[in-house]
Amino acid sequence: MDGGGQYNPRTVEEVFRDFKGRRAGLIKALTTDVEEFYQQCDPEKENLCLYGFPSEQWEVNLPAEEVPPELPEPALGINFARDGMQEKDWLSLVAVHSDAWLLGVAFYFGARFGFDKADRKRLFNLINELPTVFEVVTGTAKKQTKEKSSNHSSSKSKSDSKARASESQAKYQKPMLQKEEEEVLDEEEDEDEHGDTLCGACGMNYGTDEFWICCDICEKWFHGKCVKITPARAEHIKQYKCPSCSGKRARP
Repeated sequence: MDGGGQYNPRTVEEVFRDFKGRRAGLIKALTTDVEEFYQQCDPEKENLCLYGFPSEQWEVNLPAEEVPPELPEPALGINFARDGMQEKDWLSLVAVHSDAWLLGVAFYFGARFGFDKADRKRLFNLINELPTVFEVVTGTAKKQTKEKSSNHSSSKSKSDSKARASESQAKYQKPMLQKEEEEVLDEEEDEDEHGDTLCGACGMNYGTDEFWICCDICEKWFHGKCVKITPARAEHIKQYKCPSCSGKRARP
């Protein structure tokens, strides 16, 4: 659909640049250009797809005629469900399928040009640093960033057992209780020392722009990417056990 035969990224960096461009186009369709996108997805028309292009543009169009197509196809018939769902639910569903399509295109290029295990891992890590289209469209990306920072500060307070209990029930760093507000100033003063926190997997320092998760058993912190836990997945984990703790047998 977008001249795949003329544009073929061949390196990890080029594929990631292609991914970012297509992602930006999809996000634009589902956020800033949402009214135009909604109107183009007429349920009376045939199977329509939402395409994102490396140029950060988007297009609603019919699927490619050739089989198999030059690139993986987005979800077909997104227009059929438009009037049968709440608009926000429909947009969220399109966003989820758009994320799957973006990964499909990126790893299609990786397979086509012979990326080895290290290249595939590097490509995935680059992609995984960006919020998903779904997270951007639903607004959870900004929420997770704020809550992550808040939780990392509150959970490091050794004297506050209530903060620990709250964190074990919700991995996402929720706002502190009103009774704990008096401790906020003290924790802000201690924020610098949190930078010395090391990941239990890779040994690297804590970064405010990275997603972290704490093991409820050994209380060690880990980069989400090191233990393969995404912000979206962590939201549904009631008690997180790191790889080491999950491999230990419970004592009788």
